[in-house]
Amino acid sequence: MAVNRDRLHALGVLLGLLVLAALLRLPDLATRGTWDGDQGHDMLVLRALVRDGVWPLLGPPTSIGDVHHGALYYYLLAPAAALTGGDSPLAVVFMITLAGITAVAVAWWLGRAIAGPVAGLVAGLAMAISPATIDESTFIWNPNLIGLASAVALAGAWRAWDTRRPVWWLLAAAGTAVTMQCHVLGVTLLPIVGALLVADIRRRPGGPERQAAVISGLGSLGLIALSFLPLVIHELTTDFGEIRAAIAYVAGGGGSTAQGPLGRLVVIAMRVVSWPLIGLIADAFAAAAVALVAVAAIVAWQSILGHGAQRTAARWLGLGLAWTALALTFASPSLATVIRELPNDHYHAFADPMVLVLIGIAAAALWRLASPGRIVALAGVVAIVGWSATHLPPAVHRDGGYPAAAAAAVRIETAAGPGPIQLRGLPDFKSVAAYAYPLVQGGRSLVTGEQVSSATLLMRDPAIGAPATATNSADPGTLVVICDRLFEVAIGAACGGPAEAGIVPADLGDPIDRFEAAPGRIISVYRAAGP
Repeated sequence: MAVNRDRLHALGVLLGLLVLAALLRLPDLATRGTWDGDQGHDMLVLRALVRDGVWPLLGPPTSIGDVHHGALYYYLLAPAAALTGGDSPLAVVFMITLAGITAVAVAWWLGRAIAGPVAGLVAGLAMAISPATIDESTFIWNPNLIGLASAVALAGAWRAWDTRRPVWWLLAAAGTAVTMQCHVLGVTLLPIVGALLVADIRRRPGGPERQAAVISGLGSLGLIALSFLPLVIHELTTDFGEIRAAIAYVAGGGGSTAQGPLGRLVVIAMRVVSWPLIGLIADAFAAAAVALVAVAAIVAWQSILGHGAQRTAARWLGLGLAWTALALTFASPSLATVIRELPNDHYHAFADPMVLVLIGIAAAALWRLASPGRIVALAGVVAIVGWSATHLPPAVHRDGGYPAAAAAAVRIETAAGPGPIQLRGLPDFKSVAAYAYPLVQGGRSLVTGEQVSSATLLMRDPAIGAPATATNSADPGTLVVICDRLFEVAIGAACGGPAEAGIVPADLGDPIDRFEAAPGRIISVYRAAGP
């Protein structure tokens, strides 16, 4: 009877956490997420996949030139895109939201498996209400599946360790593979999971038991390798283009910064640990510092004075966070530079479950200390809840989300007429896909340019359902320049006239329309001169 009561209680807690997570993520889902080049690019790829059967071999481009993330990201989102033929970003966002809600359940389970019901409740609650994890659940971006994937990897690894059943390593491998595919920096998780696997093999006596663990380990590595099959096909058919691009990036300095390694380590460690608790450190540096010190103290306390599974988990997760900060210090030194308008804390979202489960472990340990400890635990939970409640993402993103981009596309279409539209982005590394996608959704056919900052869109011939060509159209067409004020220093001129003048032919004259599609994004529409 007591067992059934405990199970019902656990189920009630889990359902409560899932309802809370859903209530904090699902309302206003159409407008809460950002919409820019990355989101437009991903939807164009998904649309081509589900409508035309164009299977991508590479994932989204990274910020280091011509290197890409894994194609598995697109395959995972394809079912949601297929429901509407690639015409609904909301359907894809909804799937990402479900992944974020599911991550709450996995964090609850992992905390509970390590340190009991209190740890599970606190870890799940922290994941459910975290402004960072809520934000990660409400827009299209490849790192936004990492929270769930890494939580599954850690939970599978812990289950294998705790039960001594090697088959669970395959689940850990699946989560690790998705993490690595969704972002190249996800490879940082591999040694964390691998370290527990090696420890699991070493602790087993020789013979069949150790052999089973070794076989599961090899199978796990094979599963991870299999996830890179699309990349292998791409490399074999493109003269190893990705490898050559990566080598060129490293040879060019690898994005090194003037800041020394120690300074980078401190900033990146603070970002990794504080992100799921307080958000961007630039908005709350003091709170981020407190979070780093608190988590470091929890690791030290439980690693030394913890008992049994809690001590093991604290050492494993604590070393995992230390390794993450150290690895990112050298693998991604740009993380030491904080730019509010450019989201990149999601890059290390694989560390979020580690941080939040450690918080849960500490709460459970304090709860067992009776009155003094319980007061401290409750105070900590209240602080986390209070911070989260006052820093929730707004109902409408500052750029207006996809509805604003769709409205801008309608305005462009109205000004352009039936002729071809050429999109140009400023600066020349800024993708125009944010507006190319809604134009395609509205009936245009995309002819991509050689650069991400250029694309041509043609009207479809209603008689044959195929795109008209630029040469057979009597309309000379329209040039649309999309200028981002965030990069005016890189452009070398101000948007709204001077910047556009640098790329627009003089014979086009003044724009027939110019408007701010989103804060800082200026769209100028020029009609091409007639023949």
